[in-house]
Amino acid sequence: MSNILVAYYSRADENYVSGQIKTLKIGNTEVAAGIIEKLTGADVFKLEQVQPYAKDYNTCIAQAQSDQKRNARPELEKYPDSLEKYDVMYLGYPNYWNTMPMAVFTFLEHFDFTGKEIRPFCTHEGSGMGNSVSDIRKLCPDAEVSQGLAIRGGSVKESEKAIKEWIEELR
Repeated sequence: MSNILVAYYSRADENYVSGQIKTLKIGNTEVAAGIIEKLTGADVFKLEQVQPYAKDYNTCIAQAQSDQKRNARPELEKYPDSLEKYDVMYLGYPNYWNTMPMAVFTFLEHFDFTGKEIRPFCTHEGSGMGNSVSDIRKLCPDAEVSQGLAIRGGSVKESEKAIKEWIEELR
């Protein structure tokens, strides 16, 4: 049983990758979460919306942007029973317009992160972490939020070395 959790939001299907629309069987953030799981032995939890966004990239983008503009909190299919046993949580997500997908806001608002360490990581195609780390700090003011890691989605499969270095820096 690990005291580390990797909680992440990821989307497969059509994605914008390296300047092109590509269909992914596994989303980029899920690939990164799997690498972190392998390197840390952490437990893993995937955040999934009750009503997922469309598989089509352009429709998905319109839906996600609408949620963000409305400051929506999409309902999640499930939550971990408790986060009590976890001291550290790696929190992964794609960068959606300079922050996290709204489903990640839903997740963070569901739990009390007092005394927990949150280590954010995101996948992106040029926008880095955006404002996501400061957004996490606002949502979880009593947690320690570490320096985040931004991973270019198009090269996530080759990111194990960078992820390992980041994990080691945070220890």
